[in-house]
Amino acid sequence: MKNTKEHILNVTFKLFLQKSFKEVTLKEIVEETGLSKGAFYHYFTSKEQLFLELVNNVFSSVLDVPYDRFNKESLYHFYIDYINYYVENLKENNMSGEGSAPSFNYISLIFDAIKLFPDFQERLQKSKGVQLISWMNIIQAARQKGEIDSPMSDEQIANMFINTSSGVEMHSIFRGSNEDIGKTLLCLWDGFYQEIKA
Repeated sequence: MKNTKEHILNVTFKLFLQKSFKEVTLKEIVEETGLSKGAFYHYFTSKEQLFLELVNNVFSSVLDVPYDRFNKESLYHFYIDYINYYVENLKENNMSGEGSAPSFNYISLIFDAIKLFPDFQERLQKSKGVQLISWMNIIQAARQKGEIDSPMSDEQIANMFINTSSGVEMHSIFRGSNEDIGKTLLCLWDGFYQEIKA
């Protein structure tokens, strides 16, 4: 039973990466999964309920980043762990190839989720708050240890890391590029780190 539900979620995720929520029909989901309509309704009450579960599954690893498990020995080790987690997450969720950017429809899924489920926007905002605090904490610790020295505030440095990550991903998506996001981030963050390193 669990395998059938996972099969539906996996097949549907691939469909949503090809088309928007509106464009994917229930008929198409049923055909692509090889199930009957009745079997589909055994697991999900509607396409919306399926989409909500899919969104929660796929984006939980994006929204609930385990910052507390990243190496806190230094800012350098922290951002290396972040990049490794990010690239693994792309691969595990089949959002891309070997660390390359997710498809444009992946971003479209986020906007569809925001429109359909108001709580998702709140979850995004909460996640962004946790992200900022986590980066600021490691930056503050790095400053106290004498690892970094910069006239920039902890928040400014944190936003440089956060916004660079978002920007590289979006730039790759809009260009339709298969560039390795992990390698691009590492190159940019290593350069920035050298600028702020004590």
